[in-house]
Amino acid sequence: MTDQDDFAITPQQAGTLHGLFLERVKRMPDAEAYRHFDTARNTWVSFTWRQMAGEVARWQAALAKENLPKGERVALMLRNCPQWVMFDQAAMSLGLITVPLYTVDRAENIAYIVNDSGAKVLLFETAEQWQELRAVREKMACVQRFIALDKISGDDPRFVAAGDYLPASAALQAPVPTRIDELASIIYTSGTTGKPKGVMLSHGNMLSNAYDALDTFVVYPTDLMLSFLPLSHTFERTCGYYLQVMTGATVAYARSIPLLSEDLQIIKPTILISVPRIYERVYSAISAKLEEGSPLKRKLFKLAVDVGWDHFLQQQKRSGWKPSFLLWPVLQRLVAQKILDRLGGRLRTAVSGGAALDADISRMFVGLGLGVVQGYGLTETSPIVTGNKLENNFPDSVGQPIRGVQVKLGEQNALLVKGPNVMMGYWNNPEATRAMIDADGWLNTGDIARISETGHVYITGRLKDIIVLANGEKLPPADMEAAIMHDPLIDQVMIYGEGKPYLVALAVLNPVVWPEIAAKVGVRPDMPESLTDSKVEAKVLRRIARNLSSFPGYAKVNRVLLLAEPWSIDNGLLTPKLSLKRDKVVAKFYSEINALYEGH
Repeated sequence: MTDQDDFAITPQQAGTLHGLFLERVKRMPDAEAYRHFDTARNTWVSFTWRQMAGEVARWQAALAKENLPKGERVALMLRNCPQWVMFDQAAMSLGLITVPLYTVDRAENIAYIVNDSGAKVLLFETAEQWQELRAVREKMACVQRFIALDKISGDDPRFVAAGDYLPASAALQAPVPTRIDELASIIYTSGTTGKPKGVMLSHGNMLSNAYDALDTFVVYPTDLMLSFLPLSHTFERTCGYYLQVMTGATVAYARSIPLLSEDLQIIKPTILISVPRIYERVYSAISAKLEEGSPLKRKLFKLAVDVGWDHFLQQQKRSGWKPSFLLWPVLQRLVAQKILDRLGGRLRTAVSGGAALDADISRMFVGLGLGVVQGYGLTETSPIVTGNKLENNFPDSVGQPIRGVQVKLGEQNALLVKGPNVMMGYWNNPEATRAMIDADGWLNTGDIARISETGHVYITGRLKDIIVLANGEKLPPADMEAAIMHDPLIDQVMIYGEGKPYLVALAVLNPVVWPEIAAKVGVRPDMPESLTDSKVEAKVLRRIARNLSSFPGYAKVNRVLLLAEPWSIDNGLLTPKLSLKRDKVVAKFYSEINALYEGH
């Protein structure tokens, strides 16, 4: 048991995710709950738990007038803000099921999810979003109410602005009776096909996952968390929302990713929950500055990381004392602290999940004295399966199973998971559910793993080719490649992007069609430099985008490497069955692929 058991609300005390919120309001009514930037007033504004309860009551009263029976679905498409929490809590108080949507998703995909879930209410934010939704509103006949958070007007009888929808004030009514094992949310995730599947998570799934995660990293009521991963991402929702309510910590909502560096300086968080992409950005910025600096600066930085890493190993009791440790106080002041100050200077724990964190990046931060702990999970497990503890941290692993969760290796060393965090199943898709969870309740993650003698899990590959980007989004390359191949210009294609900030494509051009396209662009098709011409690349990317229009919005190819020589059995890039040897293609074009990510 940890000392946080004195203040953390247990799943049994909460009963439901709304019960969790009510218990926190009761325990700490006047403590700061949320902080956000009010653009109208051009300042940071706070909400106490008592004030949040008052706002939840307004949303509850408004939603109650929709007369939706318990179990109906309501969707929300908002950036991270206090209103996300207000709507979610109000919906759950009425026994409604929330369906989170990504603000950057394509309108067609939004329409599919809304339709598939049968959502009766859709809350969004801006006039720009309404313009996109209007184009597909006929495909969302199930929606009886569109609500805009901003003060905008709409031309649909179902449309209303939140300012007109919400009462000026309301008293929070007793919640609709709900059991802990009942459905709380349907979260859509993309799998091996272009169409996303709805993951059904119960109140108990997410409550147990948040509570059991606290055995891995401690969160105190005095902690301040900076939230910037989308709340539609289960990692952020469980760790940056429900876990925060559970512990009474404060959450500040970042203004945007471009302003994240500035927000880190302003907010000075004590805990950061992120996908690898943010750590990669800081790492890239540091590397770029070092390249511009003197050789002495580079040597000093390397020395600080090396000594810091050795110091870390000694603290973990995996190495002995070294004379170089005498240098650490000086290196810490001259090098390490300056880097950590860029992250606000107060970070105690930095959690990384959603995708694999590069070993070099992890080593740098750990060496500089930042407590980076990597974890692993998936939407279907609410999402956390494993995590490293600060005092038992193997940064190249994804940690040990969290409290209450079991793991084992199945056929082909597939990682299997069992526990209270395992989903109820896929919405309206019993066949996909049976394929994922066996009769004994073991969920097959589809990831290949090994488990060390210490119980730490190492992810070594994937049973099915699914690309996980640095932001945690999962994409099916084979399905995307099949769609791209509809273009007569492209004879062969491979999508790449595992652990990267975006997708790139390697495309072999059709020798007949390519000269025609080259002529239109104004380049000579027989000249090698024509394949790297920016105008040619832009044209090919537009053609690729057209063929990927039915995929989720994040299934976007940002760069393309154009090739003239076909992949074949003879050059070792195809198997005798004419299947693509992905690892061989990556090895052959390694430097060219890396060049597509330069500057990011």
